Amino acid sequence: QVQLVESGGGLVQAGGSLRLSCAASGNIFSINDMGWYRQAPGKQRDLVAVITSGGSTNYADSVKGRFTISRDNAKNTVDLQMNSLKPEDTAVYYCNALIVGRRASGYRYQSNYWGQGTQVTVSS
Repeated sequence: QVQLVESGGGLVQAGGSLRLSCAASGNIFSINDMGWYRQAPGKQRDLVAVITSGGSTNYADSVKGRFTISRDNAKNTVDLQMNSLKPEDTAVYYCNALIVGRRASGYRYQSNYWGQGTQVTVSS
């Protein structure tokens, strides 16, 4: 099985910074896209940023220029550096990864995994 464990959420004042980290462990042959999503109360879960295995990135318009996603393929981790935080960034942030596992038979399969979520609260 695969597990995604997030860390780094918390309470920060507007204009401040936080860094979220996510580590994947378990039956991992390779990892394709890794990303961060967020969900505010009463709203749907939205993409914040995604990074491919090759390092290409894509960001939601609302966070461009403020957030930076990065990954360490050797450690199976993905980070989200969040600067110039705004109250509207308040949400539960979820790590996401498309992970390829391999069975004893050699069969490879891709599955979509989510972390447990970490709360980010930005006060005005």
